[in-house]
Amino acid sequence: MLDRKLIVDQADRVKQNCTHRGVKCDIDRLVQLETARRQKLHEVEELNRKANEMAKSIGQTKDPAEREARKEQGRQLRDQKDAAQAEHDRLEQEVHALELTVPNLTHPAAPIGGEKDSKEIRRGTTAIRKFDFPPLDHVALGEKLGLFDLEAGARTTGHGFYFLKNDGVLLDLALQRYAVEVLMLEGFSLTTTPDLARNEILEGIGFNPRGPETQVYSVENSDLSLVGTAEITLGGMFSGQTLDDGKLPIKIAGISHCFRTEAGAHGQATRGIYRVHQFTKVEMFAYTLPEASDAMHEQLLVIECKIFDGLGIPYRVIDTASGDLGGPAYRKFDLEAWMPGRGKEGEFGEITSTSNCADYQSRRLGIRFKKKGEKGTHFVHTLNGTAVANTRALIAILENYQEADGSVLVPEALRGWVGKDRIASNSTC
Repeated sequence: MLDRKLIVDQADRVKQNCTHRGVKCDIDRLVQLETARRQKLHEVEELNRKANEMAKSIGQTKDPAEREARKEQGRQLRDQKDAAQAEHDRLEQEVHALELTVPNLTHPAAPIGGEKDSKEIRRGTTAIRKFDFPPLDHVALGEKLGLFDLEAGARTTGHGFYFLKNDGVLLDLALQRYAVEVLMLEGFSLTTTPDLARNEILEGIGFNPRGPETQVYSVENSDLSLVGTAEITLGGMFSGQTLDDGKLPIKIAGISHCFRTEAGAHGQATRGIYRVHQFTKVEMFAYTLPEASDAMHEQLLVIECKIFDGLGIPYRVIDTASGDLGGPAYRKFDLEAWMPGRGKEGEFGEITSTSNCADYQSRRLGIRFKKKGEKGTHFVHTLNGTAVANTRALIAILENYQEADGSVLVPEALRGWVGKDRIASNSTC
């Protein structure tokens, strides 16, 4: 969340930012309540001071009647203080609830507007392939090659679930291992994370675990939810902790299953395994000093590009516009891979993203750092980025590496783990 003092002192700037992001927040109401809370806090402190002075004066009074009178005055002051404290606490809850709805500020270089205003800023090293045959989409290729079973997934669990099979499993595991190898060389610590997190951690990261518009699967009669990304668990690792500035940056890679309700999803993007309810992802997460977060953001983007350049997948990098950022992101870059099977002539589809969340998440989670020799603490900056989201990476590989005979070449970077250089209809695991 944003610094409350910033919201009050720069209310017009915050309101303008909400407009740019297309988010409705009652900033005027928040400022009004915060002003009242501060006044009530002053009243609490003043009543407490008077009650303490009265308590001290009782022992200095020799007259029994005067002493009893002062005791009564002291009780009244304490009762008034308790009532003022209760009102202060009520105001604090209201302010905090409104504060949680306010999105992060937006990087000054980010485009302003909706999805159509996002800007392409670069392309990958692999050119878009020109096919001399009509390319199939990943659904047709997967069925033909026996790589996944959507019908069995629907029978056992429901629409949006699937079984990976045979060489599809090998490709999935190879993508994980490939991403992990890249991230180890980039200095990331490796983890496999829990697939569940407490709701307070989800809320701290910026996800809404409850309500009609949630994208989260919650566990009934508990304070736990399934995670939609390892960003949640990696961001929660240091919740409530104070870090030494000398240990920053901290870079962690997390492998997890991801669960998303995808409420309201529709259109061609829901076909096959592009938008599903469960998938495996290798996620990058970083904790940095505030002055280092922009550089770290660029580093995460470079790593994402390195991964997909290494896979030989054509892609473009998008600087995401303000209205499409999501609440926690200060700035976000998306990688969109070319998917020849989408649409009549192929389309780009999002495969990864990386976000700089500045201190928005760390304020909510209470993650600070301390500089040696200085008093006080500061909030760290947090960043996240997808190394590979396996289902979408699989789509990009199948559609870009398909051959006229219906087989699919295995990217050279994955062949050692898949154990072959081509997947054909007679391939077996």
